[in-house]
Amino acid sequence: MAFQTFRDPQQRRLYLLAAILFISYLCIAIALPVIPVYVTGTLKLGNMWAGLGVGIAFLSTIVSRGYAGGMSDQRGTKVAVQRGLALYVVGALVSLISGLLSQMPAAAYLVLIAGRLLLGLGESLVAVGIISWGIGIVGPQRSGKVLALVGAAIYGALAVGGPIGLLLLAHLGFAGTMAVGAILPLLGLIAISRVPAVPVHAAQERPPLLSVIGRIWLHGAVICLQGIGFAAIGAFFTLYFQSKGWAFAGLGLTAFGVGFVMVRILFGHLPDRFGGLAVAMVSLAVEAVGQTLIWSAGDPSVALIGAFMTGLGCSMIFPAMGREVVHLVAPHLRGTALGGFSAFQDASYGLTGPLAGLLADRAGYDSIFLVGGITATFGLLIATALRRRTARAALPEGQ
Repeated sequence: MAFQTFRDPQQRRLYLLAAILFISYLCIAIALPVIPVYVTGTLKLGNMWAGLGVGIAFLSTIVSRGYAGGMSDQRGTKVAVQRGLALYVVGALVSLISGLLSQMPAAAYLVLIAGRLLLGLGESLVAVGIISWGIGIVGPQRSGKVLALVGAAIYGALAVGGPIGLLLLAHLGFAGTMAVGAILPLLGLIAISRVPAVPVHAAQERPPLLSVIGRIWLHGAVICLQGIGFAAIGAFFTLYFQSKGWAFAGLGLTAFGVGFVMVRILFGHLPDRFGGLAVAMVSLAVEAVGQTLIWSAGDPSVALIGAFMTGLGCSMIFPAMGREVVHLVAPHLRGTALGGFSAFQDASYGLTGPLAGLLADRAGYDSIFLVGGITATFGLLIATALRRRTARAALPEGQ
């Protein structure tokens, strides 16, 4: 079966895109646990500023998702991805300059924010472009597989990027870590130039972005609520462990990523087989349990199990709900719809950092993960309501 997969040129291109994405996304992944440590430890700023330093990149993607979707639909997915990877390189280099200015905390922080904003714009273009490119290669009937594979690449990078980032920080300092981050997407930019582009649907009539979002906002609300759990782990798991005096702080994202990638590899076909909403409901319940375990943990092993379960739960929610979104819009609007849909997840990532930092200052780091469990439960309720609505709509008239 695997041999037949790699004999198919479409499948080979899809897996090549995923591999390039994995290598390039390490630029984002190695920075996630490093930035809170750099902001609070080196720059001596508070938790809110550390959270903002992480979350501002995701806020940047919110305002640029429409732009990324439009570019993907009208200029082509390959152009969008190439520009996004170039912005990864520039954003990492700007963040490097922040490390050189660490003796001037205010200036260093402002430069860091500028670098994070550029990375966020790059992330918007890369994510929307890669997903639309993959669907263009293998067709919308396998959109669930595309979304699952793309997510496996992203969160696989997060799984290994967390400890690598902290290791680089210890040996190379912040500026050296950002230098490594600039090299990785540059390699991806070179490799992706050899992958053929897919046709562009630029001549089709295009409704306003808000009209497209109006069709998908409930699906977006689900991934917004589920994203809080991952954002909490990405921004504050390391500081949570440090506040408890526990070892292995860098393994939080690794535990999350292992669970996430394992589910993507073993069960990535489930949304296409059983429907996105059913898969999302089970996933949200597992995420809620994982977040609750981290909140109530009395030792590091329980917290790491909670991070692992959060990864298991979060894994299939984006591809499951994304599959539903792809089937709600015309082919020439897929990039725009996926851009708007992804913006809901960006909102959760961007807002969780600073808001959770404020909560941590008042109620401790563990309270952040209690909120993550509650929001995942609300997402489950919305997904359940959507499934019931879909089932009613499928009934013959009069039943």
